[in-house]
Amino acid sequence: MHRRLALLSTLALAMGSAAALLPALPATAAQAQPPAGASAQPSAGGLVRGSARGQVAVPVRGQGRTPARGSAAARPRPAQHAAADSAGERRQVVRYWTEARMEAAEPLNPPNPAKGTKVSPADVQAPSTAAAPSIAAPTAVAPTPAAPARPSARSGGAAWTGGGAVVRTTGRIFFTTQGRNASCSGSAVTSANKSVVITAGHCVKVNGAFHTNWVFVPGYDKGARPYGTWAATKLLTTPQWDASEDVDHDMAAAVVAPLDGRSLVDVVGGQGVAFNQPRRRQMYAFGYPAVAPYDGSKLVYCSGRAFDDYLLSDDLGLTCDQTGGASGGPWMVGFDESTGLGTLNSVNSFKYGFAPNWMFGPYFGNEAQAVYQSAQTSGVL
Repeated sequence: MHRRLALLSTLALAMGSAAALLPALPATAAQAQPPAGASAQPSAGGLVRGSARGQVAVPVRGQGRTPARGSAAARPRPAQHAAADSAGERRQVVRYWTEARMEAAEPLNPPNPAKGTKVSPADVQAPSTAAAPSIAAPTAVAPTPAAPARPSARSGGAAWTGGGAVVRTTGRIFFTTQGRNASCSGSAVTSANKSVVITAGHCVKVNGAFHTNWVFVPGYDKGARPYGTWAATKLLTTPQWDASEDVDHDMAAAVVAPLDGRSLVDVVGGQGVAFNQPRRRQMYAFGYPAVAPYDGSKLVYCSGRAFDDYLLSDDLGLTCDQTGGASGGPWMVGFDESTGLGTLNSVNSFKYGFAPNWMFGPYFGNEAQAVYQSAQTSGVL
């Protein structure tokens, strides 16, 4: 890794621009097709189209430059951490997050792509049996009216004006880490327990310690919490992120407790989720960036065809100027602008300092699938 970094630095100086090392951006892609009708039917790539309220997916073997992630029969065991696992703790966590603390929370710095030491699936303990993916149709919730202005199918970063389910399912994440309050982004997804939030690994753990006071606030708007504050009962991440903060596996999930007797998906709905999918697809990325020129008050999106990172990671790349605070926000394929529904297939993870307009997110392979499976089958307290 050090030799690779030295070579990259030498080439960058010789050519006068570090950006010349990255692959050229692909040509503009056609907008992804909207979901099919109400009845679930398999389509190309192994996706199962859900109802008009959402999409779900079964994993298929990816195509193109897909790194080896271990066989489906021997997925690595996710790292798990108990969060606010009693009613008293959850009340305390929710009370902690006043409007003033949320507004003052600073975005968490994204990971350094050169920091992690690559961990092979063979180096981590595998479960004794394979976890079969389950397919669950999202529960319908009252629709969010779409704004008159239609967003662009290709954007490097703009406020989302399309309305739809994405304004409910996407939210800000707040937590305490190393003595300070910080923020990320995340998304509610379809799951068996209706209580799973998908985000980035560094949004649940950094420097060897899981975050505390962890909450998800869907639809956050300048301190307003239109759909409530959801406290995590369990945090999960990949063994590679847990062991060495490997950006190839910067993915995590949280299981949140019911609020007023209702589950998260019953209140806000849930996006679909898919694993081992083809690369270089049309994608939409969402988040709540909170570093200038953004302030964390708006849901921002980027869209375009993903490309491959050939430098220090096996991640996907997307033209996107979102900043700190957007970490963990969902990348979706098959996104339907009219309904605000899609299939989550990566998350905002990191940027290279010399390429601020490119965002990178981890490929969702078997390790990410194992995290999701463990989260969705976890009991809700």
